[in-house]
Amino acid sequence: MTTVSLGMPRLPGAGVPDVRLPADRPATGGLVDRFGRVATDLRVSLTDRCNLRCTYCMPAEGLPTLPKDSVMTREEIARLVGIATRDLGVRQVRFTGGEPLLRRDLVEIVRDCAALPARPELSLTTNAVGLDSRAAALREAGLDRVNVSLDTLDPDTFATMARRPFLARTLAGIDAAAQQFDLVKINAVLVRGVNLDHAAELLGWCLERGFELRFIEQMPLDADHAWDRAAMVTAAEVREQLGTRFALEPDEEPRDGAPAERFVVRDGRGERLGRVGIIASVTEPFCDDCRRTRLTAEGGVRDCLFAHTETDLLGPLRAGADDSVLADLWRAAMWAKQAGHGMSDTGAGTDLDSSGFTQPERTMSAIGG
Repeated sequence: MTTVSLGMPRLPGAGVPDVRLPADRPATGGLVDRFGRVATDLRVSLTDRCNLRCTYCMPAEGLPTLPKDSVMTREEIARLVGIATRDLGVRQVRFTGGEPLLRRDLVEIVRDCAALPARPELSLTTNAVGLDSRAAALREAGLDRVNVSLDTLDPDTFATMARRPFLARTLAGIDAAAQQFDLVKINAVLVRGVNLDHAAELLGWCLERGFELRFIEQMPLDADHAWDRAAMVTAAEVREQLGTRFALEPDEEPRDGAPAERFVVRDGRGERLGRVGIIASVTEPFCDDCRRTRLTAEGGVRDCLFAHTETDLLGPLRAGADDSVLADLWRAAMWAKQAGHGMSDTGAGTDLDSSGFTQPERTMSAIGG
C-alpha cells in the first residue's frame, strides 16, 4: 500500500490563513483575474538547480541553491497539481526548472500527475542533458511532450552560451525524445553577435526532423541584471533572419492563448515545410490573453513571470490547510494579477524604467520558465 503524506493536522490558526476572496470576484471555481482572463496552463518549477550556466540566465559561478527542505516534495507537487486540475480548471501542466531532469524522482512525479482523476496534458521543458537515459521512462509514466532548449548547432557557440561543452549530450537527448514523443518542440534564444546568424540553419535542422522551433526574445530575468534592450534580438529581427532562406506566412490556426505567434514556413518554391513560432514577450507582448499560472519550487504562486510578489501555498499546506483553503489562496492570488507586465517596446533605448517596468529580483532559474 502506498501512503502519501498530506501534512500533519494542526490547531486552527497555526499557520493556516483565513482566506476571504475579494467581494467583487465572480463566483467561479476557476483562476479568473479582474481582466477576464482565466488561467488554465500551469508551470511547475521542480528545482532551481541547473547543470548549465547559460549567459542570459545564470552567472558563470552559478547561484546559491534552495535548501532541500524548502523545495516541494513529490507528494506536495501531486497534491497541488491535483487541486489545480480538479478544483481550479487547469488543463495543461508543464514541469520546468532550473533543470527538472536533476530531480531524481521526476519519473515518479510525472506518474503521480498522470494518475490524477482530472488528468492534465503533461509536458517538460529541459536542456535534454541526460534525457537520453530517461525519455522512455518518462513517456511510459505519462509525459505527453517535451520542449528542449537549444540555441545553436555549433559546438563552440554552444559552449560559449551555456558555459558547458554539452552539445553532444543535448542532441542525444533530443534524439531519444524524438523516438518516444509525437511532438518535440525546440526553444532557442538568439544573442546578438553570438548566434543571431544561426537562426535559419537551426530552423532548417528542426524542419527536417519534424520539430517545432520557438525563438524566444531574451527577457530581463538574468542573474546579473545586465539585460540590455539595445542588444536584445527582437521578433522583427528574427523574422528578417529567417526570411533570408524561408518564406513565412501567418498560421491558419488560431493562437488561442499560446505565448508563441506561429508562422507557416515555405521554401522558395512555395512548398510548405512546417511551422515556426516566435515568443516576443518584450516587443510584442501577449499579456491580454495570458492563461498561465506558476508554482515556484518553493510552492509559491506567481501570477506572471515578471511578478514581484508570490503567494505561499507550501507553508499553509505543511501547516495542515485543507484543499479548499489552498484553492482559495490560489484564486485570490490570480485575481490580483495585473493587466500586463509593464514592459513596452522602448525602441533603441536600454532603460526599461521609462516604461514603468522593474526587473524582478528572482531569476528565470529561480522562477521556472
